[in-house]
Amino acid sequence: MQTIYDWVTVAIFAGLIVLFLHRSTAQEEPKDNVFQYLPAAVGCAVANYVGNQGQGGLAFLIILVVLAYVAWVLKPFNLKF
Repeated sequence: MQTIYDWVTVAIFAGLIVLFLHRSTAQEEPKDNVFQYLPAAVGCAVANYVGNQGQGGLAFLIILVVLAYVAWVLKPFNLKF
């Protein structure tokens, strides 16, 4: 973990893990599917790779897209759009 991209993408990925574990242990049936977490996880990996290759602007854009996907599809904190 040497770059800012490493730290940011790992933090987002950790948040995805916590969200998945929280929802999978809830009393009610989860409204999301495990496969819905895959695009965000892959996006974190791609953003980290791109950022480490010197494409900071593109990595920042991918991170924003990942965060928008998480907010729009996974809806943490019961976000409503």
